[in-house]
Amino acid sequence: MPETEAHVLWQALQFEGLIWLITAALLAGFVRGFSGFGSALIFMPLAGQFLPPLWCVMTLVAMDIFGPVPNLPRAYRDGRPMMILWMILGMGLALPLGLLVLGQMDTLLFRYLVSGIALSAPLALIAGFRIRAAFLTPKVLFGVGVSGGFLGGISGVPGAPVIILHMASRLAPAIIRANTMIYLFLFDLSLLLSLALSGDLVALPVVIGLVLLVPSMLGNIAGGYIFNPKKRHFIAGLLISLHLLQLLAVCRSGIRRCLCR
Repeated sequence: MPETEAHVLWQALQFEGLIWLITAALLAGFVRGFSGFGSALIFMPLAGQFLPPLWCVMTLVAMDIFGPVPNLPRAYRDGRPMMILWMILGMGLALPLGLLVLGQMDTLLFRYLVSGIALSAPLALIAGFRIRAAFLTPKVLFGVGVSGGFLGGISGVPGAPVIILHMASRLAPAIIRANTMIYLFLFDLSLLLSLALSGDLVALPVVIGLVLLVPSMLGNIAGGYIFNPKKRHFIAGLLISLHLLQLLAVCRSGIRRCLCR
């Protein structure tokens, strides 16, 4: 291994807060393997405590892009390709704009934004509102993809609009899980390509993400193994509990920041 690459790996292994990031990656992988979504919802609020906004996104992509691979064949069999296609087209249009805004964002504002977005999906799941399947037209799916792409670029949490729409539909749980899993995987690929083309990729956060790949994949495998549609509300409750704790931590750091001025 070249000296520079070895040095970056050493920096990643010595990174402050790595043990917390590993824990978040394991739990995020479990939730995504179980439900088809949730890795960003779990990982980003915690990662925002240790990493700058753009680094959080890079770390998530490097970690998340391979984590769901063990469950993708099953997702491909269960999913609805045309629904995914319309969402991906919208996402690709809005993602660059979200990344542009992210590059100018204050760190504390980023933490609040991520925590707020991350709470929306499980709260919508608990609320249990429903829409008719006929509402899932190409225009609606494209619009959801646009909002997901922008939110994904600005916060690293692209799934909230897609998750809320799918959970409100009367689609079978297996289809919801498959569609969201494939959409998020393709979002990761698109985000990685966008960062590479813009020259914004940084070695250290990418290597940290690769270090987190192992716990993420282990969590994905475990979550996929115990997948049970009847336990979706348990996952939603778990997500809400974790996000409330993370939001309290963000508020605490914000108060400290104001007092230090």
